[in-house]
Amino acid sequence: MRSHFVRAYPPAQADLAARRWLLFRGGELVVLGTDGQAAFIEEGGQLDLAEGTPLYLGALNDVAYTALELAPDAPLPPGARTVGLRALYGQLGDEEFSIAGYASQMLLWRRSSRFCPVCGAPTEPVGGDWGRRCSSCGFARYPQISPATLALVHDGEQVLLTHKPGWGPMYSIIAGFVEPNESLEACVHREVLEEVGVEIDTVIYGGSQGWPFPAQLMVGFSCRYAGGALAIDTQELDDARWFHVDSLPPLPGKISLSRQLLDAWIRSQGRETPL
Repeated sequence: MRSHFVRAYPPAQADLAARRWLLFRGGELVVLGTDGQAAFIEEGGQLDLAEGTPLYLGALNDVAYTALELAPDAPLPPGARTVGLRALYGQLGDEEFSIAGYASQMLLWRRSSRFCPVCGAPTEPVGGDWGRRCSSCGFARYPQISPATLALVHDGEQVLLTHKPGWGPMYSIIAGFVEPNESLEACVHREVLEEVGVEIDTVIYGGSQGWPFPAQLMVGFSCRYAGGALAIDTQELDDARWFHVDSLPPLPGKISLSRQLLDAWIRSQGRETPL
């Protein structure tokens, strides 16, 4: 049976003997290991954990996972290194990589929720979850997630890919944030029309992914080209074009849902997915 991470909510405290620390310094995670492998710091690691307030996140396989931000100049134990979350993909197991993203988002929430956005007064915890309530006006807030859609537009053996400045040779599918009072499907239609000027139909859900860069939820769809000539929004893109399945440009890394949607489409065309 597959194990699952069991989330904990404050004021819960870890009551397990085994513990792993998700230590962040300068926005990067402190890990042990080399040669493409990484491991979290175990309880008893040679780090000064006195600074800051630990966040107990939950347990996996009877091991407690606790997040903590270190000072920018905090020394690391022998053999430890700091690594950005994106670079850790493939170096940790899928479940622990997901926990690392969760830890990053919760530490961001703690940094950004100390004061009320309405009146500016300090906030205090709401027992039983991660919410914060204003100590003056009573306004309550909860961790903020920004939903965004991904749209893979296909037409037979061709797929529509876009390019932004700074991406180098890589192309990807269309992406955009959901606007207020907008459904996910409406967002897909709007973003495709705004960014590349074409119409689509047959919008099919393809999956979702938490994206802690810094706090997004990516929701992916595949959709069929229904008409129109390409008209690129040059405020967002510097190129968009149709690519045949046998002549694809460099694609996003396999960490991303956009790549997973592309790989699924490539397999649906009877082709092998690129490395």
